Amino acid sequence: MSPQPGSSQPERPGLRARLLAYATAVPPFEADQDVAAARTAEAFGGKVFRTSDLLELFANTGIRTRRTVRPMDWYVAPRPWPERNAVYAEAADALFMEAAQAALAKAGLSPGEVAAVVTVSSTGVATPSLEARVLPRMGFSNTVRRTPVFGLGCGGGVAGLSIAARLAEAEPGRPVLLVVVELCSLSCRPDEATKANVVATALFGDGAAAAVLIADASARGRVVERSGEHTWPDTLDIMGWRVDEGGLGVVLASSLPAFVTREMGQAAHGYLAGAPGTEVARFVCHPGGAKVLTALETVLDLPDGALDQERAVLSDFGNMSAPTVFFVLDRVLSAGETGRLVMASLGPGFSAHFLTLGPADAP
Repeated sequence: MSPQPGSSQPERPGLRARLLAYATAVPPFEADQDVAAARTAEAFGGKVFRTSDLLELFANTGIRTRRTVRPMDWYVAPRPWPERNAVYAEAADALFMEAAQAALAKAGLSPGEVAAVVTVSSTGVATPSLEARVLPRMGFSNTVRRTPVFGLGCGGGVAGLSIAARLAEAEPGRPVLLVVVELCSLSCRPDEATKANVVATALFGDGAAAAVLIADASARGRVVERSGEHTWPDTLDIMGWRVDEGGLGVVLASSLPAFVTREMGQAAHGYLAGAPGTEVARFVCHPGGAKVLTALETVLDLPDGALDQERAVLSDFGNMSAPTVFFVLDRVLSAGETGRLVMASLGPGFSAHFLTLGPADAP
């Protein structure tokens, strides 16, 4: 029998991974959305949208502020790809370390105790990869297992957590560190007069998150009960990168909200059908944008406005791509939710990613 849409893997034997701790980090520069809209209008000078339409586009995102790795004036001038990628390497290193150190401290672990590191990032190129670049400064063991992952885009937070959980279960009792870093602002290009680039400029910000997992019977933390994903064929043009002389250029189809409304329900309900009778207290969704959140509420059979924490994160930080779902998770848990959670995100492929976290302190 072929797998159902969005179905998860069969329940795994042996110890299951637990989420010991997580942390988030953002860069120091704050971009007010109204100011960003005005500067973007100046930079494009009506080449893509009329100024009034561009300002309305920014206003309708539901975003109030975003964080960036450089001050706003830096982004107004065209920057060659080598310069932008050099900024990526420098700033991603710093955010990697900040998020990782905070998560490990919450878990009561030192970097030297980490058995494996999963690094998820798709907004720049670094070879050696980020965890290798910071290895001596962080104090990781020389024998730490490294798994850098590129190309998951906005789906990378949930998919990365699934990868880290499976690695933790492969070596019970040994901690695995997941670090997700995305510097989306570096892909906003004033030299590229396209609708997709202007929309991306209105939506995306920078941020990072880290999580520590372990498969240990004595550990406390939410169990990663299961995970799954679904990739739709012939959808490569919905989301991703285009590479040209200027570096990475965004691919972002205007049909995305309609696609989510039409297709996501089948994938989500297929995943949920893999564990019948398992009550879900809340979905924790990656907030790709205001229209996508409305579409998700529809297909997940949620009341209007149910994804309130997702909208709050979008308002305060914009879409930071892969790390954003951890910012939502933090707000959901800080609000006191103790029940079972289903994390969900969408990314290039075009793919949906799902992961279920068991109730608080479940055996």
